[in-house]
Amino acid sequence: MNKVYFQEENATILCADTLTTRLIEDNSIDLIVTSPPYNLDIDYKSHDDAKPYDEYLKFTKSWLRKCLKWLKKDGRMCLNIPLDKNKGGHQSVGADLIEIAKSVGYKYHSTIIWNEGNISKSSAWGSWMSASCPYVIAPVELIVLLYKDSWKKTSGTKKSDITRDEFVAWTNGVWTFRGESKRKIGHPAPFPVELPKRCIKLFSFVEDTILDPFMGSGSTVIAAKQNNRKGIGIDKDLEYCELAMHRVLKETK
Repeated sequence: MNKVYFQEENATILCADTLTTRLIEDNSIDLIVTSPPYNLDIDYKSHDDAKPYDEYLKFTKSWLRKCLKWLKKDGRMCLNIPLDKNKGGHQSVGADLIEIAKSVGYKYHSTIIWNEGNISKSSAWGSWMSASCPYVIAPVELIVLLYKDSWKKTSGTKKSDITRDEFVAWTNGVWTFRGESKRKIGHPAPFPVELPKRCIKLFSFVEDTILDPFMGSGSTVIAAKQNNRKGIGIDKDLEYCELAMHRVLKETK
């Protein structure tokens, strides 16, 4: 399926595959805010989330390259990814994905640490009370800030709606707020609207176009519409497009 599934003022949902769709024009996106699949064997219905790690990195390279074409010259990306993983083998996911992004043409700006308040506190224990094989679990995720050609934003309305207190708080590189409930939202890996809201108000102007190429439950589209931006979300799963549409209608009245 490759079509506009839902559209109203400042909210568009595309039922399509990010790797193959032609529904987004090149050089048309001001800001991408997304959390791609983490390859942790999550049941995404239409996506294989248990690829061999080298295949996952190839997939990452493909979609990052596609998104780079969609960004304007002063376009930016807020990439929410894990710091590392130990399921299926220990991997430095954050570092690897940053290197891939730079290899396809993105420029690196900085990284925000998201201290997710309700992340699991369980431990793999490893070798309990022994130095032989302990496990370390970091209760944080990354929001990597990337850009296309120039970090300084010159296009758009030049209108910002961020408050002084928000600016002071959010330019601190450690953000602490709770994650989103899977059961409440009905999606296996939702992120809270608070995450794209902060990225959108801090890194885009009013009326800019915001894209999430892995829309899932629609949090980025909701945050964009709530803050007077044009939100576009892409997902190839019909069920998630339906879920996102209902959330947009409910949460942006």
